[in-house]
Amino acid sequence: MKRREWFWTTTSVLMLAAATGSALAQENEGSEDEGQFLGTLTLGSSKRAVQTDTATPLTVIEQTEIDDRQANTVAELIDSVPGVTLVNGSTPAGSGINIRGFGANGTFGTDQKVAIIVDGATTGGEELYRIGTQLFTDPYLYKSVEVIRGTVGSFEYGSGIVGGVVRLETKDASDFTGGEPGAALGVTLGAFSNGDTYNGSFTGAWQPTENLELLGNFSYREQNNQEDGDGNEIGNSALELPSYLLKGRYTAGAHSIMSSYTRTTTAERDVPYDTFFTTTDAFGNVDRDITSETLTAIYGFNPQGNDLINFEVAFAYANQEIDGTYIEGSSALESNPFFGPVVRALGDANHQFETTRITVRNEALLDTGPFAHRLRTGVEYIKRERAQEEAAPGGVDDRFALFLVDVIDFADGWTLSPALRYETSDIDGEPFEDAPFPGAPAQTVDVNVSNDALMGGVSLRYAFDNGLAFFGSWAHTENLPIIDDLENAVFIEQPEVAQTYELGFSYDRIGLFSDNDTLALKVNFYDTNLDDVTSYSGVEEVDLQGIEIESSLAFEQGFYVDFNANFTDGSQDENVGSDDDPVIRAAGWQNAPADNFRLTVGQRFGEVADLSYELVANQDYSLTAFSNTTADGSPAGPNGSLILADEQDGFELHNIRLTLTPDTPLLRGTQIRFGVENITNEQVIPVLATRPVVGRNYKFTISKLF
Repeated sequence: MKRREWFWTTTSVLMLAAATGSALAQENEGSEDEGQFLGTLTLGSSKRAVQTDTATPLTVIEQTEIDDRQANTVAELIDSVPGVTLVNGSTPAGSGINIRGFGANGTFGTDQKVAIIVDGATTGGEELYRIGTQLFTDPYLYKSVEVIRGTVGSFEYGSGIVGGVVRLETKDASDFTGGEPGAALGVTLGAFSNGDTYNGSFTGAWQPTENLELLGNFSYREQNNQEDGDGNEIGNSALELPSYLLKGRYTAGAHSIMSSYTRTTTAERDVPYDTFFTTTDAFGNVDRDITSETLTAIYGFNPQGNDLINFEVAFAYANQEIDGTYIEGSSALESNPFFGPVVRALGDANHQFETTRITVRNEALLDTGPFAHRLRTGVEYIKRERAQEEAAPGGVDDRFALFLVDVIDFADGWTLSPALRYETSDIDGEPFEDAPFPGAPAQTVDVNVSNDALMGGVSLRYAFDNGLAFFGSWAHTENLPIIDDLENAVFIEQPEVAQTYELGFSYDRIGLFSDNDTLALKVNFYDTNLDDVTSYSGVEEVDLQGIEIESSLAFEQGFYVDFNANFTDGSQDENVGSDDDPVIRAAGWQNAPADNFRLTVGQRFGEVADLSYELVANQDYSLTAFSNTTADGSPAGPNGSLILADEQDGFELHNIRLTLTPDTPLLRGTQIRFGVENITNEQVIPVLATRPVVGRNYKFTISKLF
């Protein structure tokens, strides 16, 4: 079945399911012996809770699941979220996150349409050719990851967010001490068979008093080159990654202060310049040092008895440095009079991106007659600095933003959530003294450029008393030009404009066959249009439609089933040729993921053991393009002529996981985890990826809290 057929067939089935669920719910309403309905509560006692209490497409991954997945990267923590597709993902370098067809791709680590935020600090750079990444950190540092898909829930975090937001929260000392005064030591040691990977995390937590908590963490992982399903070495996949976390929190009555610092580094020697591929190519090899760090400080004031004030001032700083040194003689293009200087400029570039954000926000709870408001307002200053290099422009992008998000609850089950964001951008660029590199045109645009945009959206949700809810939303955002656009006189004045419509329903219930059985389901349909495109070569407009499904079913006896799925259907309009007669008339969206789903079936044995099986399935994939003319130049007719057909077979991956939590005096506080990923040793390169998936991989982790 082709992608478009999958999309519309699934749409029809789910709409029928919604109508059936509504009818059954109304039949059972008020009947206690048929089960108790929880309305808008967030349910889920399996691997992950389904967020049924909000219209925002939101997924939260908590500490238990983070530990259970034994991820090698942050990307592998969220690859099971519907709508999320990894561009590679088994190593921090050369990988990225794609959400709803936007974000990372095989050319750039980011397109500015997916925000990665660590404790409030926005990480990552701009459009670095084949070396950029937003994921350079260690999963051991974090206790939760929140994924917001699409635009409607993003206005508090930035502009131009079309794909979504990934928010990571670092661990706190109280997570280890239980919130009581005292000290604790957490140790985790792990080993993976594929790539002879070793990792460890050591955390010291101290609470001198209930109001003060301090934490320090050192994490380390080392990996040789991995192998694919055919036993071939996956080049460029070795790593050595030390990471650090320092965090403190102090509370005094209504006042609180939190500060955190993270740092991850690596030193790569004589590796391919192109981190997305596995072997040396025309770009040659480099010595490369990468540093990624964040610093956050937040002051909060939340007086008891005053619902109008929950105030905070947040300072966040993120720094990413990618320093390269070209290896002489590593590229066949080195002696070429044009390409030789280009290769050297790319290899020798020392890139640095710094983002400073100061945010002042307040949350007020107030009643206005029949309406209850949760109103969040804020103002922020954002400073982005990019170091100038021969291979890339540099400059400073100063931004000022105002935002407002109001959640309005009506007494009769309605919730209305309007949001606004106004943002200005002033870029002060650093012009090249000459051309960027020999043969390239010199910079001609004004180096002082200003842009601004008013963005916003609204969601509406209605919840029945029986656990069924319907919701819809509309959102408009603009991706303001970035420092990287300084080399293009058109792009630097042209924001990308996106609109997204969403429609969905959710259902949750407790008491199916026994009192403690739980069911939660959330289905979301979305339609996104991106116009005035500047991020993708030759593309003028992108249209994307999709369906996201999240569900959780758990029984009192410990058996559970989770099902997550994403189905998409997209197209792009090309701007190759003239506006009136483009050479390429239309094509499928080149960054759209394959239709996919994940099924997890598990059994809990009290609090002692959790055994689960996971199926990861991608459907057949095709990408097509049409031309106005045939091969001999004659008109192709009203439907155009097919000039590109990229077909890829679907595949299935199988994983198993076992977590043991012994409850003996000697082993109390110990967790032991076993896992086998890609059990059948499949050989496949997923859609959007540039590397094959890792072959069969045995994983073992043991954690102990002292």
